[in-house]
Amino acid sequence: MTPQTYRPPIEAALALPALADLDEPRATGRACVWNGEPLTIETAVDLGEQTDPAGRVCFLRACRKHAGNAAHRALMEHAPSCEQCTDNAGGCDLGRILLRLIRDGRR
Repeated sequence: MTPQTYRPPIEAALALPALADLDEPRATGRACVWNGEPLTIETAVDLGEQTDPAGRVCFLRACRKHAGNAAHRALMEHAPSCEQCTDNAGGCDLGRILLRLIRDGRR
């Protein structure tokens, strides 16, 4: 895969916006990646560090509502077709990350 088409698993699972399309507040975690709502430490859910094709490091965050909803949708799509998630109560790495995001989004 070329750098332009590679998407980390969590980014693809959550259907995050393309990093190149994010404005500065969204790319730096000051605003929700989905709706642009300003975030604080209390209201933000960390979505992890991503690097765009140009090498810019982005620290993505979202509001609790959007993070929880996106993670729930992603887990419902992922878990039924993942052998680790269906066979093991602990699930796979991606399943555990999505569960954490769902919990963080519903606090």
